[in-house]
Amino acid sequence: MRNRYLDLLRFLAIVRVVVYHVTGWATLTLIFPAMSVMFALAGSLMAASLDRTGVPAVARRLRRLLPSLWVLAAVFVPAMLLTGLPLTPKVLLWLFPVSDPPANDWGAIALSPIWYLRDYLWFVLASPVALWLFRRAPLPTLLAPYALLAAIEFGVLANPPTVLREFGLYFGAWLLGFAHHDGLLRRMANRVLVPLALALGAAGLGWILTHPGPRGYDLNDIHLGNALWSAAFVLVAIGRAPAAAPWVDRIPALGRVITVLNRRALTVYLWHMPFVAALTPLVDVVGWSHQDPVGLAIRVVLVFALVGVVTLLVGWVEDLAARRTPELVPGRPRRSVAERAAAAPASPAPAGAETALAAAGARVPAPRRAPERSDLTPR
Repeated sequence: MRNRYLDLLRFLAIVRVVVYHVTGWATLTLIFPAMSVMFALAGSLMAASLDRTGVPAVARRLRRLLPSLWVLAAVFVPAMLLTGLPLTPKVLLWLFPVSDPPANDWGAIALSPIWYLRDYLWFVLASPVALWLFRRAPLPTLLAPYALLAAIEFGVLANPPTVLREFGLYFGAWLLGFAHHDGLLRRMANRVLVPLALALGAAGLGWILTHPGPRGYDLNDIHLGNALWSAAFVLVAIGRAPAAAPWVDRIPALGRVITVLNRRALTVYLWHMPFVAALTPLVDVVGWSHQDPVGLAIRVVLVFALVGVVTLLVGWVEDLAARRTPELVPGRPRRSVAERAAAAPASPAPAGAETALAAAGARVPAPRRAPERSDLTPR
């Protein structure tokens, strides 16, 4: 049974990412550190997969991750090759991005979210060992990424590889997902969790305010502040996640939208930035500036509309990757065999219909007993 609260968090994270890329509002990264939330949720799911199937869960997770990337690459890599991208062996990184795949000038902007898949891939590959270590030494394992990031930020590790820096920045959130799956966060008393979250949040906010980046207080430019602030957010938002959230579906339209975006999260994430990059010069021509709220709102609506069209066209690849029945719009309620059998016309019933209904699991009323002669006598 899916936890609808976690579905809601993923929905909010995806929406926040898209809106941020359209508007560039740095405040959004503080209000909702979406990337760390997404990595924490992914870490929890990865731990669950490893518990179910062991190390083969790595291949299954990659199988679900890569096909959507390949669809994107099938469209954009030829376009980049035709517009100046050199054809070198590095182009093969678009099949398995253990490092940033090559891109030309416009492709580097339109396809910039690929870094998320690069990090996700490395975190998945590291998860079997990381989960083994985490369950034997939870606290040291959890602290290791933050210590690594601090060493990088304070110059102890100069010029680290990009992937190593990303482990310091986001793998702590992934490990907090492990802690969520194992119930460690849920069992943590409020008298411990709340002060810890407040301390991390205060330290992160202090670092952010004293170390602004080129875009001000944008968390994407302030790595240590990002990691600390995000850890505090994840501790509260996921550490106190309810076991169920039926209230999410009390508004059917909202519940359906949340379901659709969760089933198509990777497609939306991969395809939104090309539309952001394409629309920016176009809408500037008609005067919709970044300072105009109406113009920004129109940009957001247009990006979501275009992403919706692409999702209808290629989103079903996520169903195939997950070995689900492909759907144009996922989440439509499906009737069981028993429900379909019970809804079949009851008359005229062909011979053997009751036996077929019972075999399908439907409730079949008992046959009516013919009245005895004495029952026909008027009283």
